Amino acid sequence: MQYDAAPMEGLTDRVWRQAHQRWFGGADRYYAPFLSPPENRIPVKKKMAELAPAANPGAPVIPQLLGKDGSCAAWMIGVLREMGYTEVNLNFGCPSGTVTAKGKGAGMLRDLDALDRFLDAVFTEAGGPISVKTRIGVERPEEFGPILEVYNRYPLAGLIVHPRVMRQLYRGQADRDAFEAALPACKAPVCYNGDITTPADLAALAARWPGLEGLMAGRGLIADPALFRKGRGGPAASREELRGYFAELYAGYTAAFGSPQAAISRMKAHWHEAIALFEGADKLEKQLKKLRDPWEYEVTVSQLFTLPLRK
Repeated sequence: MQYDAAPMEGLTDRVWRQAHQRWFGGADRYYAPFLSPPENRIPVKKKMAELAPAANPGAPVIPQLLGKDGSCAAWMIGVLREMGYTEVNLNFGCPSGTVTAKGKGAGMLRDLDALDRFLDAVFTEAGGPISVKTRIGVERPEEFGPILEVYNRYPLAGLIVHPRVMRQLYRGQADRDAFEAALPACKAPVCYNGDITTPADLAALAARWPGLEGLMAGRGLIADPALFRKGRGGPAASREELRGYFAELYAGYTAAFGSPQAAISRMKAHWHEAIALFEGADKLEKQLKKLRDPWEYEVTVSQLFTLPLRK
């Protein structure tokens, strides 16, 4: 069973991918946050630098594309393959209103004829290996049957299923029963994504669906960077590892963004998910949300590391 790191905008960038591998590991693949192929077909240097192979050593990175023009996506896949990437993932799962209003991400699931045309153009012009990350519908889980019929027309390298519908965003529980009902009809290798937060979740899902290709975690892995390691029978994160991990993230973002103030904004996003690793952190969590200056950040983080870790 493979363990895959989910793509999360503003969290799972190259700085995080390198720090996570160095301190914790356990991920077989890292799916990069989505790229939107530019309509003028001129690659954005900053975006492409994020995926430069030299900046992404270690476990395989899978680029992800978000768009609604199949021909433009096929062109972008060609660019990525020239960089050395083979598999590229297509995003039909992002539920953000700013994305779906443009008919992208999970918004593609509103019009299955358009989805079919998109995939036809991609496979005709670019070919495989191409995988898909998807929601199971827009309004109701029952929509997944017809959506899956479209996916089954193409030789997908993999199908990553997040069993929520678009309108849920990230609210409520992932519908594992709907996923299970659809699983026998999936022709492509399947990876499950949704509400994986503990090693027990990994073990239970692997036991429930032994035929899966993989399990994918996003927020659960940011909240506990040792999640996959623990799932493989390894130890929980130690205080020393967490200190080194967060220090590397802070230094990496400071270098990447050119200022510690900009790095603090990104660090707040990571701490928002991971602060529950520490017992009694409520007061310091409030301080983290308000602080702006590097000295405030450094003092608050130092105070956090005096707290006991949760068992």
